[in-house]
Amino acid sequence: MKKLQREDIQILSQYSDLSEKDVSEILNQNIYNQKPAWEKFLKLIFISLGIGFTVSGIIFFFAYNWAELPKFAKIGLTEALVIATTVLALFLKINNNIRNIILTGASALVGVLFAVFGQIYQTGANAYDFFLAWTIFITLWVIVAEFAPLWLMFIALLNTTLVLYSQQVVKDWDGAIVTTLLFVLNTVVLIGSLLLSHYKKSVQVPNWFSNILSLAIVCIATFGVSLGIIDRHTSSSFFILSVLSIITYALGIWYGLRTKNSFYFAIIPFSIVFIICSAIFRVAENEGTYLVVSLLVIVSITLIIKNLMNLQKKWKNEK
Repeated sequence: MKKLQREDIQILSQYSDLSEKDVSEILNQNIYNQKPAWEKFLKLIFISLGIGFTVSGIIFFFAYNWAELPKFAKIGLTEALVIATTVLALFLKINNNIRNIILTGASALVGVLFAVFGQIYQTGANAYDFFLAWTIFITLWVIVAEFAPLWLMFIALLNTTLVLYSQQVVKDWDGAIVTTLLFVLNTVVLIGSLLLSHYKKSVQVPNWFSNILSLAIVCIATFGVSLGIIDRHTSSSFFILSVLSIITYALGIWYGLRTKNSFYFAIIPFSIVFIICSAIFRVAENEGTYLVVSLLVIVSITLIIKNLMNLQKKWKNEK
C-alpha cells in the first residue's frame, strides 16, 4: 500500500465522515514524527557533531602545540587516533549509521596524518599529491561503507586533486580544460550513483546528495560557459563543455519530469539565464545593456517561479 501523504488525509477529512479524533490519529501514525524518530535523529546529529568537533579539536591541538611536540609524538598521536577510530568502527557492535559516522571521522584523520607528515618533512600540505594520497587511502572505506557523507568527502577530494594537479603539474591547461574535466568528473559520479540506485535496490542515494552534486555540476557549467563566452574562447574544450552542458541540462529536465523533482527546474533555468546575460554582455557593455539584463533577470525569475508553482500544483493534483 502506498504511504499516505498529508494531501490524501486532507481530502479524506473533507469528503468522508471521519471525526477530528480519527484524522488526528491518522496524522500521528502516518505523517508526524514520533518520539523514537526524534530520538534517532538527535542521536545521529549529536554523534556527528561530536565526531566533527573531535577532529577539529585534534587539528587545533597540533596547530597550537606544533613547536613543543617532537616529531615522533606528532606522527604517533595521529596514527594512534586513526587506528583507534578504525578499530571502533570495525569491531564495536553499534548501529550501522554510527559506524559510518565514526569511519568518516577516521577518513578525515587520514588527511590530518598526511598534513602532519607533510609539515614535518616539508613535502607540502597543499600539494596535489597530498590530496591524491588522502583520496587513495580512504577509497576502500568509501566503497565498503556506502555512506553518502563519506562519498561527498571523497568527491570533494577528487575535485581538489584535479584542480591542484592542473595548477602545479600541467600548468599549460587553460580554464576551459579544467572546467570541462571537473564537469565530466562530477557528472559521471552523479549519473553513476543514480543508475546504481535504480538497478541495485539495496543502494539508496539520498536526495540531498544528488541535489548537491547537481548544483555543483550546474555551477561548474555556468561558470565555464559564461567565462568562455565573455573571453571569446574558441578552443575545442569550450565547445565540448558547451555541448555536454546542453545534453546534461536536457537529461536533468527529463529526470526532473520523470521523478517530479522541481529542484532541476529551478537550478537549470537560472543557469541558462546567467549564461544568456553573459552573452549579452559580450555583445555590448553600456548603460543600455545593464537595463536590458536587469529586465531580463526580473522577467525570467518571475517566469521560473511561476512555472515551479504550476508544476508543484499539477503534481499534487496527480497524487
